[in-house]
Amino acid sequence: IREADGKVYFTIMDFRRATNHFADPDFDGDPVQIYEPEDNETPVPPAEEDAADTEADEKGEGETGQKPGSPPLPSHPSSKQLKFYVNNVTVSVANERVQYYGANGKLITESLKDYTRKNIEKEFSSLDDFLQRWHSSDRKKELLNELAEQGVLLEALREEVGKDLDDFDLICHVAFDRPPLTRKERAEQVRKRNYFAKYGEKAQQVIANLLDKYEKDGITAIEEGSVLRVQPLNKLGSPVELVKAFGKKKDFEEAVKELEAELYSTA
Repeated sequence: IREADGKVYFTIMDFRRATNHFADPDFDGDPVQIYEPEDNETPVPPAEEDAADTEADEKGEGETGQKPGSPPLPSHPSSKQLKFYVNNVTVSVANERVQYYGANGKLITESLKDYTRKNIEKEFSSLDDFLQRWHSSDRKKELLNELAEQGVLLEALREEVGKDLDDFDLICHVAFDRPPLTRKERAEQVRKRNYFAKYGEKAQQVIANLLDKYEKDGITAIEEGSVLRVQPLNKLGSPVELVKAFGKKKDFEEAVKELEAELYSTA
């Protein structure tokens, strides 16, 4: 896990159902040793490292973990993690189980939907409370980051729900039992209202492309300051040219806020 790099998950290939013990406090209990190596130290605790060496010696294995008589392993820098591959073998996933840890570091044993609902209800007492906070938030990403810190796992929840829902609809649906709309449905509603007809031709093209961007990547994608530099917006002209289609920078920012308001006018 590398939280600083956004990697907050990992995969375990479990062939012996050992992961059944993860939620069994009688099996192993909480860790009795906390080992925090320095940058230049091995990640293996000393006691475990010594035990591993002893076990290898008992099996007749050398420092590389290779049994006598087997083909030599390729040389490798000791600082790099080894990866082994099985060639010419057809494999398939026989069973899969996904487990999540909450904000307190404890394994979530209830359904992800129930867990999410409880965490959202801690932050918002009602749907109206959430709607007010959502509509008043200048940057939805900041609000979503706050929820993530409280243990609201939207990406995992989206996979479980199995629909291409906006973060807004995902929260309203799971926490407040509201019928959801997909991003495509929200974007189509805005297109049908044609509210952006008041803008000039260039500005209308920008709004239309922002809608396409929202439909593909979600609300946080069109809030990014670099949105005019990426596809599909960068094909319309330079960022300066696109902003001038609305007037000044603040006029463009107001147009984006108005687009967001139109997207969520149907709660």
